[in-house]
Amino acid sequence: MICSIKQSTITPTINGSDTIFRRKNMSAIQRSLILPSLNANKSKPVLSMSKPLHVSKVESFELSKPQKRTLITCKAYEADRSEPIEASEVKSEAAKRVKIGIYFATWWALNVVFNIYNKKVLNAFPYPWLTSTLSLACGSLMMMISWATRIAEAPNTDFEFWKTLFPVAVAHTIGHVAATVSMSKVAVSFTHIIKSGEPAFSVLVSRFLLGETFPPSVYMSLVPIIGGCALAAVTELNFNMIGFMGAMISNLAFVFRNIFSKRGMKGKSVSGMNYYACLSILSLFILTPFAIAVEGPQMWAAGWQTALSQIGPNFIWWLAAQSVFYHLYNQVSYMSLNEISPLTFSIGNTMKRISVIVSSIIIFHTPVQPINALGAAIAILGTFLYSQAKQ
Repeated sequence: MICSIKQSTITPTINGSDTIFRRKNMSAIQRSLILPSLNANKSKPVLSMSKPLHVSKVESFELSKPQKRTLITCKAYEADRSEPIEASEVKSEAAKRVKIGIYFATWWALNVVFNIYNKKVLNAFPYPWLTSTLSLACGSLMMMISWATRIAEAPNTDFEFWKTLFPVAVAHTIGHVAATVSMSKVAVSFTHIIKSGEPAFSVLVSRFLLGETFPPSVYMSLVPIIGGCALAAVTELNFNMIGFMGAMISNLAFVFRNIFSKRGMKGKSVSGMNYYACLSILSLFILTPFAIAVEGPQMWAAGWQTALSQIGPNFIWWLAAQSVFYHLYNQVSYMSLNEISPLTFSIGNTMKRISVIVSSIIIFHTPVQPINALGAAIAILGTFLYSQAKQ
């Protein structure tokens, strides 16, 4: 076997019949080629094979100080049996892209289903505070069962974790309730058109409260966002001020949620799935007393009887579906954050709003004027431009 390793170029040539081991000096740094089945017995060949080897990668690294030697590791593969390491890395990258695509498709589909059932429930049972509470309760129960049965690994948390999570949960609770209140008063499409203006709130809060500065392109991208949302609001046939303000408050709350998340979760080793589960549990404890104070059991009981008499048993299915799908779509979105950049996530969020707006208009036969559709398109386009400029 012939092996030639030059320190400057590191281009070995291998022919499988001899041993590979050269020493410049017994007291100097030793170099060796690590191959399978390397034995100290010189009577047996170190490597014996009838097929040529192709060197795919050579790595040089140092061992611990007591040994004081440098190893050069040579990775090889048979010409007709396997593939080089570079090809496997390409396949790994392709598999990651497929995984992200599955996350996005699942995220959008679950979000569309949630919005449809959520609107059906709110049309028959106009109590957004209880509806929001049930959504959080369902997700919390699902995750606690998963942890108890070891379907999912329980997070390792401490008091400091929950302390930093608390402001995130407060902002999440406000944003969730405000969005649900908005959808109980106006069409789903209108709520999501207004919520597409969230980047404008993000820039304004970051600029005036946090002192961050942005390039001019970011500020310019806010023009179509604000203009499109305003045009859609003015031309909305079923405009309602409570619905409009609910969507605006939701935007502001979610901006603060994102800011608190970035500040509080640095250095925390909790997965996206478990992080959202903990967020749901804490939000549930925050929201429940306020829901009881604002609406109360008496209103819920009367509304429940009315909904059952009008819809029948299907109402229970609608309520369960909107609660389950709310948790699932949020969970998948947080899982996506572990795999993609913020820019990709922002683009995915923009495309999600398009799918929700279009599907809700088709399913609920929402009347849309051409000027209203134009305003929605401009706002969504501005959101996309913002994603590009922000990066």
